[in-house]
Amino acid sequence: MGFLIDTCIWIDVEQGVLAPADIASVTGNAPVFLSPVTLAEMKFGAEIAKDPDVRQKRLSALRRLQHKPLLMIDAATGITFGELVAALKLQGKGHRQRVQDLWLASQAVQHGFTLLTRNGKDFADIPGLVLVVL
Repeated sequence: MGFLIDTCIWIDVEQGVLAPADIASVTGNAPVFLSPVTLAEMKFGAEIAKDPDVRQKRLSALRRLQHKPLLMIDAATGITFGELVAALKLQGKGHRQRVQDLWLASQAVQHGFTLLTRNGKDFADIPGLVLVVL
């Protein structure tokens, strides 16, 4: 068992809202992973920052995150993503506004990992996803 950490958690740690010990209290000794989706979201946030100091802080956070274990997106992730999106569509639920969340969920489901987030409502309806809301 391992944990995939949602982008919002990494941001909260960087901003001092959460301490690494808060994360460790949930994950224990289980492996903890970062997604390429999180790197993309963090890079986006840095690039759109209007304040140069904020941009620099965000880029520094991104550089630190790049040293974390990365859970790759591969063909099996793509298949899982397609299955999850189809299941949501068949339930009459949309997916276009939450593509990044669905990629994260797909990675967690594919590997049998728990997704750790602060935004439970974003993931609550995803079939097969084990979710912990901090």
